[in-house]
Amino acid sequence: MFNDIIQYILGLGAAIFLPVIMIILGLCVKMKIKKAIISGITLGIAFTGMNVVLGFMFNSISPAAQALVQRTGLQLTAIDVGWAPISAIAWAWPFALFMFPVQIIINLIMLALKFTDCLNVDLWNVWGKILTATLVAYITGSVVLGFVAGGIQVILELISGDLVQKRCYEATNIPGVTCTHPMFLQGPYLALINKILDFVPGINKVNVDAAELKKRIGIFGENSIMGFIVGGLIAFLGGYAIKDILITAMSVATAMVLFPMVAKLFMQALAPIADAAGTFMKSKFKGRDFYIGLDWPFLAGCSEVWVIAIVLVPIELILAFGLSQMGLNKLIPLASIINIVVTPPAMIIARKNLLRMFIMCIIATPSYLIAATQFAPQITQMAADTHTLQTQTGQLISWMQIEAPEFRWSIVHALNGDASGIAGIAIFAILFVWYFMYMKKSNAQLSKKE
Repeated sequence: MFNDIIQYILGLGAAIFLPVIMIILGLCVKMKIKKAIISGITLGIAFTGMNVVLGFMFNSISPAAQALVQRTGLQLTAIDVGWAPISAIAWAWPFALFMFPVQIIINLIMLALKFTDCLNVDLWNVWGKILTATLVAYITGSVVLGFVAGGIQVILELISGDLVQKRCYEATNIPGVTCTHPMFLQGPYLALINKILDFVPGINKVNVDAAELKKRIGIFGENSIMGFIVGGLIAFLGGYAIKDILITAMSVATAMVLFPMVAKLFMQALAPIADAAGTFMKSKFKGRDFYIGLDWPFLAGCSEVWVIAIVLVPIELILAFGLSQMGLNKLIPLASIINIVVTPPAMIIARKNLLRMFIMCIIATPSYLIAATQFAPQITQMAADTHTLQTQTGQLISWMQIEAPEFRWSIVHALNGDASGIAGIAIFAILFVWYFMYMKKSNAQLSKKE
């Protein structure tokens, strides 16, 4: 009965679930009922609006990208099914609901011990921790180790949320919030690439974001024109007729213009709640600043996320083919071919520098393909065992947007006692410590500018 209630609530979707959480949070931090309700509903409108535009974008560009896949003649055995079937597999784990109290309790303990200043209200994406726990439990045979992995991910997401908060504010101008999505656990690797680029002649002198690009190339830097050109190019490469090329181009241009408009609703909804929460927490804990951890869509209004995500499509196919020839990839990118889990953290780490984002994403993309390939047998079997998704004999399914693939692959195999996984998690731990210090130093410099 309890499980049915929780599943029903989750089935309402983030656009209903998160506003309810935010209204409750607003009332808890002494917001007036009217203001809390308006902020909560506005947040729901923001999520709904962003999902509408996202759906419109994907419905426009994904078929063209898939047509491009077919024209390449790629014959691979694992199909990228997207996040929805994968989340259904995670939720089908018998112990899934126990991850809610695990995340909440860890968050409260870390707040009390001053290990974080982030209150993560993004309970919708608890399924990301459940997926990690499920993979660990499935491969190791230990439910306990599954929850250990999920707990470690909760901790890292909170610390990551602290580290990127100032840059999230710099990118969006939305105060008092940060992103606790698991995609940001790739931050240490992206930051290392970014640091190396500091020493590359030419690249280290270039700093072009969407606004600067608009200044340098005029009309071609406008969101609408960039969307029209890139969308049309993907459709052309997909072999579309002229009419369909123009329709796709106009649709992508429309989405690129609408993203920043919808993103303003997040600021309108979140600023009052963030202010109230900050005031309340400061009254209880003198001298501390607190942030609200959210899902990534409040970053989706930044044009840089989409410019790079769309430009990456043909490169992903080239890499998929190249890695398949090396025996490292069996996945054909389909549902997740617009890889929106690599471009937001790349944008935050590169501080909207388009050239650096592009390089970082190219270097990071193979890890998604390789990890998705590695997990394909387990995910396919998990889908069959839970009766979530049935496949034909010999057909594998996986998910290219596996989120923080280096961390997820390493912790799963480390807890299974595999030497490669232990080495991988050791490298991740070392990099994360360096990343912590790197971001702390960067945040201190940003604070001086404020």
